[in-house]
Amino acid sequence: MYRKYNEEEKKNIIGQYISGQAVTSLCAQYRVPRSTLYFWIKQYQKVKSSNQSTVTYADYHNLKRKHDKLEEKLRVIKAAGCNPTAPLQEKLKALEKLYGQFSVHALCEALDVSRGTFYNHIFRRTEVTANDKHREKMREQIKAVFEESQQRYGANKISAVLAERGIKSSKKYVAGLMREMGLYSIGTNAKREYKKNIDLPPKRNLLRQQFEASDPNQVWVSDVTCFKVKDNYYFVCVIIDLFSRKVIAHRVSEKNSTYLITSTFKRAFESRSYPNNLTFHSDQGSQYTSGTFRKLLHLNKVVQSFSSSGRPHDNAVAEAFFASMKRGTLSQKIQIGAGVP
Repeated sequence: MYRKYNEEEKKNIIGQYISGQAVTSLCAQYRVPRSTLYFWIKQYQKVKSSNQSTVTYADYHNLKRKHDKLEEKLRVIKAAGCNPTAPLQEKLKALEKLYGQFSVHALCEALDVSRGTFYNHIFRRTEVTANDKHREKMREQIKAVFEESQQRYGANKISAVLAERGIKSSKKYVAGLMREMGLYSIGTNAKREYKKNIDLPPKRNLLRQQFEASDPNQVWVSDVTCFKVKDNYYFVCVIIDLFSRKVIAHRVSEKNSTYLITSTFKRAFESRSYPNNLTFHSDQGSQYTSGTFRKLLHLNKVVQSFSSSGRPHDNAVAEAFFASMKRGTLSQKIQIGAGVP
């Protein structure tokens, strides 16, 4: 088992690398995976800023992260129309209106409200307004059209389809509800626009079957399998933290869709308080390589790693989990399917 190193120890190891000691030797001496050592090298490598001061990549990313968080807090405060010194009930009512437009973490941090208090307010509210009922009905209608289009339609087309069915709504309103539900078009045009604006990194295998992590939220692995209940097939997506080998998020769906993957990742990412310096590893399934999912990882500064084609052992931890699950109590209750019927 690899041990955990503090900042000073990491800098000492990198110093030896800079002095000329070989990576192979350092990995063997300190029992550090090659991928981890190269990650440290990148983090602590010094670069010159525009004002000629010397900083490390880690310093730069920490400052940028703080800057981005402050900007988001300002956006929340501006949209809420109140400040952190306002009475609690006033802040909760303001945040309730913004629920779904920003992450809960950002909302609560901006107005200095604990997440527990905020969730209590949201989920224990007994009064259901006419607007609540209308929004819930619209969410159901939007999701139905989205699934009918096999997740290809964006807000514009969904709004047009709803209008044909006698349901009036603006494109902006539909787009806002789609963001709340995490629905994103996977149409070819969306992929083409994404690739045109953002250079996607190559599909590299960063783990190389090194299934160890020295810290939580350092490397996550994921996979999807199919199982059968009576005459229906269901797909389950899991995300596992390599540090503890624990399943940190899972979802079940009737379709093996990009939405299944993105929603599972969002659940894990939020439950782990939006970790930094995260690597996400999976096979090269079309949902994991889709423009929508790769964009989601890119926007959250998550490095993506892929198994080599035709090499299931490159994702052995996730494969082993499903094998164990199918051999266990699950196989006694349902009939497992190897793939799409």
